[in-house]
Amino acid sequence: MRTTQRRLSCALLALCLVTVTPAFAAGTPHGLYIDAPELAAPGEHAVGVRSLTMVEPDQLDLGSFDPATGTASKRDRSLKVELWYPAKATPGAKPVVYQDAMDSEPPKPPTPFTIQGVAVRDAVAAAGRFPLVIVSHGYGNVPVATNWITENLASKGYVVAAIRHADLYLNPAGFPNAALRRPLDIAFVTRELQRTLGGANGNVDPARTALVGYSMGGYGVLAAGGATLDPAGGLVTRVPNGLLAPFARGGAASATLIAPAVKAIVAIAPAGGAFGAFGAAGLADIKAPLLLISGDHDLTVDYTTGARAYFDQAIHSNRYLLTFLQGGHALGLGAAPPEMRDDLWNQDWFEDPVWRKERLMSISLHFITAFLDRYVKEDASRSAFIDGLVVESGKGTWDAPQGTPWNARSPGGAVTLWKGFQRRHATGMTLQHAAPAPAQ
Repeated sequence: MRTTQRRLSCALLALCLVTVTPAFAAGTPHGLYIDAPELAAPGEHAVGVRSLTMVEPDQLDLGSFDPATGTASKRDRSLKVELWYPAKATPGAKPVVYQDAMDSEPPKPPTPFTIQGVAVRDAVAAAGRFPLVIVSHGYGNVPVATNWITENLASKGYVVAAIRHADLYLNPAGFPNAALRRPLDIAFVTRELQRTLGGANGNVDPARTALVGYSMGGYGVLAAGGATLDPAGGLVTRVPNGLLAPFARGGAASATLIAPAVKAIVAIAPAGGAFGAFGAAGLADIKAPLLLISGDHDLTVDYTTGARAYFDQAIHSNRYLLTFLQGGHALGLGAAPPEMRDDLWNQDWFEDPVWRKERLMSISLHFITAFLDRYVKEDASRSAFIDGLVVESGKGTWDAPQGTPWNARSPGGAVTLWKGFQRRHATGMTLQHAAPAPAQ
């Protein structure tokens, strides 16, 4: 009898779930986590995705560096770019399933994985002209693992291009090559997409561009966004035979690193600080608004010399630092796909040892949205979500009126609980803000 009751209860529960689950048109984002802050929610647009190949001719290839001669050959650099964009809804179309692979712990071969997306491949683009966002992944990562950002922003009215940098991971030439190529790739792709998609018949507004980067991509977007490389710093000197020196501050090729029309920069767990990539003088050259997102227990790129120092030294930027207390480095990729959960090395690409990944993604999306909407779309109403907040999230309070729903979100204003967060769900973080120093 007990078994029969259990089966009946399970059947009724399944029926209820089927009954209440809404139908979504293919390409329409949904599935917001129940404890997500307000601006993490997807936007009004369906999402399309298509793949591009872009070729930059006659580029240095440090993978071919010859120690005997101290030179590296030049060749055309081919870059794969995934482009997400606001699209017309396509009922009946199947959303994309992304497929890729990342390096496993040596000597194991790379591990393939799949990620269910919401975008529809090659969907018809929505009418309008939208800001452009360039996304640069971490060292050894792949663009599809950032789809939690790219699809979300596309649904909110951004055209989002994620570059596949094709890192030479676990290769001795890999890190020097990434140090050189990250900002060059970002600047090149930015210029090309502004030109090709920003014309009279394009759907991109080339005057409104943002850069988003994670880890080595965070270093890249800082450099492409205006931070100048320190010619005497450890990063420049680590690249063999001075091949990065012409691109450093004062060098003949330094301007080629800069992406045009950048209105905002988001750097997630940015690399480079431990190697002295920029120095205080280099970071002071950033003029665009800057959002840094980091964990204060980042053992990969180091919080103190990385995001924390970058915030202190980018004195001419209107800048923000969101810190996840006890958080580590794995902030830039989505939740680990099932294929990556059977091995700790593979899972650690994606997951944080302390923070629930869905929580990290939701909070990051909330602040990235507020920041980009404010400084790229110039939506002044978004200031309430990032300006004037108490620094320590857990010190915000809300004496909510009797009858306020338990899952209601803070209205901000006189309420010091961070705007858009639910009660008891704004803990474990700090958000610091500093206005740019007066021009000398």
